[in-house]
Amino acid sequence: MHKNKKGLNILKTAKGQVEAVVKMLEDDRYCIDVSKQILASISLLKKANAQILNTHLESCVKDAVKSKNAYEVNEKILELEEIMCYINKTL
Repeated sequence: MHKNKKGLNILKTAKGQVEAVVKMLEDDRYCIDVSKQILASISLLKKANAQILNTHLESCVKDAVKSKNAYEVNEKILELEEIMCYINKTL
């Protein structure tokens, strides 16, 4: 596993945004405003996921290919196929 500072920073921003949404609900704020903030949080989570997957491709998958270990390469491909199926279900 490789460090993913960009992904971590995006997730920290999303965490702050979710905490703000909770506060909005506690303060009985207007539902549409709350919903907009929830959608913004979801967008940040998707962005973080894309960043983390990009780092995975650039590091873990490249390392597997460089190793020329067919089992390891196949394992990485299967992992990516699995996550892509999950992403497609959530769109």
